[in-house]
Amino acid sequence: MSPTPVVTRSGPRWAGLGVLVLAVTLVAVDATVLSLAIPSITETLRPSGTQLLWIGDVYSFVLAGLLVSMGALSDRLGRKRVLLAGSVAFGAASLLAAYAPGPGWLIVARALLGVAGATLMPSTLSLIRTLFPDPRERATAIGVWGAGAAAGAALGPLVGGVLLEHFWWGSVFLLNLPVMVLLLVFGAWLLPESRDPRPGRWDVLSVLLSMAGVIGLVYGVKEFAVHGLERWTTPLVFALGAAALVVFVRRQLRLEAPLLDVRLFRNARFTAAVLSSLICLIGLSGVIFFMSQYLQLVRGYSPLHAGFAEMPAFVGSVAGGLLAARLARRAGARRVLTASLFVMGLGIGVLGFVRVDSAYLLLGSSFLALGTAEGVVYALSSDLVLGAAPAAKSGAASAVSETAYELGAALGIALVGSIVTALYAGSLSVPAGVGPALAERAGQSLGGAQEVAAGLPAGPAGQLLASADDAFVHGITTAAWVSAALLLAAAALAHRLLRHRPATAAVQERVRGDAQERARELAQEHAHR
Repeated sequence: MSPTPVVTRSGPRWAGLGVLVLAVTLVAVDATVLSLAIPSITETLRPSGTQLLWIGDVYSFVLAGLLVSMGALSDRLGRKRVLLAGSVAFGAASLLAAYAPGPGWLIVARALLGVAGATLMPSTLSLIRTLFPDPRERATAIGVWGAGAAAGAALGPLVGGVLLEHFWWGSVFLLNLPVMVLLLVFGAWLLPESRDPRPGRWDVLSVLLSMAGVIGLVYGVKEFAVHGLERWTTPLVFALGAAALVVFVRRQLRLEAPLLDVRLFRNARFTAAVLSSLICLIGLSGVIFFMSQYLQLVRGYSPLHAGFAEMPAFVGSVAGGLLAARLARRAGARRVLTASLFVMGLGIGVLGFVRVDSAYLLLGSSFLALGTAEGVVYALSSDLVLGAAPAAKSGAASAVSETAYELGAALGIALVGSIVTALYAGSLSVPAGVGPALAERAGQSLGGAQEVAAGLPAGPAGQLLASADDAFVHGITTAAWVSAALLLAAAALAHRLLRHRPATAAVQERVRGDAQERARELAQEHAHR
């Protein structure tokens, strides 16, 4: 049996869960709140098409690259300590983002937000393991936690719409500050401190290898999707990232106290959960990112109207997260995870039928299906990952789940964004008489085309806008079909990997051991009182 983490006294468990849900909701909101602000940022800061993609996905890139390292760090230094320190850093980075004077500064600020966010996500999930040693209670708690995360991602556009209706785009970042104050005050009071009693040596080389591997791999994929092989550095960066990950895995197998126990991937349930999170977010995040632009730039919705239009995803994600544990107990994790991924595939496939003037019923039904199924997938996959890992290593294991989730989001925006951008540029028809510089600007993004059209006579302007809308919608619908295929493939993969049940005796032994240790700790606390 693995060593039980060192735990200090805390406040009421369910109140502590509320603090953790607040933290994960904030990080999830920050990942999506920017989507509705993109048109305003485009108008104010005038980023290039490439800069616009980096503003959207650098947060997830950095977050994914650092999650494993920060998860292992929280196991060593204390999950509560790392969570509270990350909250302070998140607030400071939010200030920088809100008042960024140019696109470069905004990209840097979003990257710093990713660094701070990487300290929050693994700590929240691993502290749930500490607060709820009983598997049934823990599954329910993770469902609530997952509902907060999924709801935060869906709530981001609505919050952004409300703020952008009355304030400038930087207000979406200032929202973080009062929430961070609440997190610091109540987190210090209600959360327990928990750490690995025998963490081993902090291996700096493993930290650097994990960062270089994840960031290099994602950057290589992103650049290849945008530029192909035009730049000789693209395959080089990709190869270096892949090599760094290979060396990282081999090093973890040799270390007595690895940064990440890669042997966890021998557990089929662990692997299925990680891959499901990765693939479903690749398919989902990019399309949703560009659907927010579709609602505003093509349909002409205000930011607030667009936020309300995405409300079915918010409602569905909350319901899905809360129902995940109950569905898994009744139908089994294999059936529920497979069915949820399948529903996500169908829901995003519906968006392949979207046109410039499609009825909202088509969009709303798709958003509802996607939100509900994504809430189930997120909560269930997190529970599978946490249940497969020893309690003392829950921070690092949680980080693997979150890395897959954030890496999928980053890759989704990069790959789907590249598909949309390429098809938009290839399908756009620029009216005669528009100069090369203006034509290039119009071909970079739909927002750029609208800016160019604003300076043209009525006839050419109307032609350019109509062509730009059609080209943008063509890119979104094609990306939706690609994403639907990825999600259906993920459903088949999860069904195959989960065909065997885990070693029941070993799982029960670990659960009994964790529960007994927790009972002894509670008895000792009661005796001290």
